[in-house]
Amino acid sequence: MSQHLYRHTTEGGIHVIELLLPMQIDHTEFDKLNDVVGELLEGKPATERWVIDLTHVEYIGSALLGLLVNLRQRVKTGGGRLVLCGLSQHVDKALRTCSLQSLFTITDKREAAMKRAASL
Repeated sequence: MSQHLYRHTTEGGIHVIELLLPMQIDHTEFDKLNDVVGELLEGKPATERWVIDLTHVEYIGSALLGLLVNLRQRVKTGGGRLVLCGLSQHVDKALRTCSLQSLFTITDKREAAMKRAASL
């Protein structure tokens, strides 16, 4: 199951999804992760605040970029807030190459992301 690919906690009323992705991931397993993460958003009040911690993600392909953009859109449409943190140089470069960095609020560390999510 995809649960070994992420950890979901709630800290101070802010949902934190910590992605734990290996360098290579089977597309079927990633699809399950995509579904599970999407389900985490369902049933939550529209104004929920979310932090996506990418500290343990070294590789980012189109599937993960799509997941992040989809999450952002779902959270934004619901009136919630989303902050990314812990981007490696490779992940940061991928977001910039695709001109996606401006879509997200991004911080270096989880503590800063929690503060930003709380204040948005």
